[in-house]
Amino acid sequence: MNRKIGHVTILVNDYDEAIDFYINTLGFILLTDNSFGEGMRWVTVAPSKNHETAIVFVEADSEAKRERVGSQAAGHVFLVIETDDFIRDYSSMKEKGVTFLGEPKEMPWGVEIVFEDLYGNRFDLLQVKN
Repeated sequence: MNRKIGHVTILVNDYDEAIDFYINTLGFILLTDNSFGEGMRWVTVAPSKNHETAIVFVEADSEAKRERVGSQAAGHVFLVIETDDFIRDYSSMKEKGVTFLGEPKEMPWGVEIVFEDLYGNRFDLLQVKN
């Protein structure tokens, strides 16, 4: 059996502001941005072209969804972004104003730091030890 997680969803207030932040601030790539009319869009991004899982943006179009924007994991890390060059990505993101929670830490499994997206969702930037 061969299975994988293809997509995860993140609730956003606005497709275009989310695209701008993830592409221009976090350095992700835009995979798809398809419009289906009446405000429906299929927007996906990924950390790089060599991805297994992509993020789908879902515009918060109800009160229940709007209440969850930025808190999908209740203040815990939502996703881990693995990198092959922690210093490169950390420095670039810091220069672009990404909010980091604390300082980079050496852990038994690698170096990591928690950061937030434009809505407050928490991610872990991680370079795994070889």
